[in-house]
Amino acid sequence: RPKEKAVARIICDVYTPDHKPFEGDPRYILRRALELAKEKGYIYNTGTELEFFLFKSNNGSTTPVPQDTGSYFDFSQDLATDVRRDIVLSLEQMGINVELAHHEVGPGQHEIDFRYSDALTTADNAMTLKSTVKAIASSHELYATFMPKPIFGESGSGMHVHQSIFDLQGKNAFFSPEDRYKLSGIAYSFIAGQLNRIREIMAVLAPTVNSYKRLVSGYEAPVYICWGQTNRSALIRIPRYSKGRDRSVRAELRCPDPSCNPYLAFALMLAAGMEGIKNKETPPESVEEDVYKFDAARISGSSIKTLPKSLEEAIEEMHGSKLVRETLGEYAFEKYLISKKQNGRTTRYK
Repeated sequence: RPKEKAVARIICDVYTPDHKPFEGDPRYILRRALELAKEKGYIYNTGTELEFFLFKSNNGSTTPVPQDTGSYFDFSQDLATDVRRDIVLSLEQMGINVELAHHEVGPGQHEIDFRYSDALTTADNAMTLKSTVKAIASSHELYATFMPKPIFGESGSGMHVHQSIFDLQGKNAFFSPEDRYKLSGIAYSFIAGQLNRIREIMAVLAPTVNSYKRLVSGYEAPVYICWGQTNRSALIRIPRYSKGRDRSVRAELRCPDPSCNPYLAFALMLAAGMEGIKNKETPPESVEEDVYKFDAARISGSSIKTLPKSLEEAIEEMHGSKLVRETLGEYAFEKYLISKKQNGRTTRYK
């Protein structure tokens, strides 16, 4: 809006009338998880890659029409370039350090990345980005959607999350110069913790029926529970190390999508990784081949498991999870399951 008609926006914590944190506040749930990690001497940093589609206004039609026909990293002088630029400028005016904005794989699909930070700040920034993208798109008479899979047969939109653990002195606890992947023992245990518990937390990381239409083979979205470096079919990818960039060593979790609540998602991702660290768990061998090309016999003969195939399956896993119940708290855990039932997601739980 013009500055003379500007509107203030605040992000806040929710308290009860007796001045206690509201136990159902997602921001409080993440803050609590971060405090538990800090007590162990760790700071959890995250950085997101948020993808979205821009559609033309269809005068009420239910058929989405992408704004452009571009592909990965396409450059053009059309409206999409102007929209991305306006989004970036608006985000920077709101104090967000944007690092990258580009066209994604699908027609009308785009991605904007901002600098990593502690998980609470990153979650705040993700919420700001989503509202800003929608507002700027609307000002250009376009519709922006963060729906995970709005177009059948095209790539879906993810929210890849880059993660690292720093110590209280600001040193990257994931880095080890002697390792093949430059990963420390803490990093390996964190990765193992997430791999071992990913099915339990998927109902929060991918929280809609549409989320599981994205998590299918062939579209760079993960299906199999494995990790690797040069493998974009893996659930967790380790970006290549660049000499002198010790702070950038990290693990990228590729299953979350933009429909998730980032506060709840980060809280559970951290809790799963911390369990791995506490138990000194080790991940299986890395997989550097495209798992999508494995035949059924090879998959069945390996130890590679799959993500839930539907929201109902994910909810079933969550329902029996002690980790999710303790991390979200009894109130939020029960309310989350009830909300899925009320929205017609599942009828299995009372």
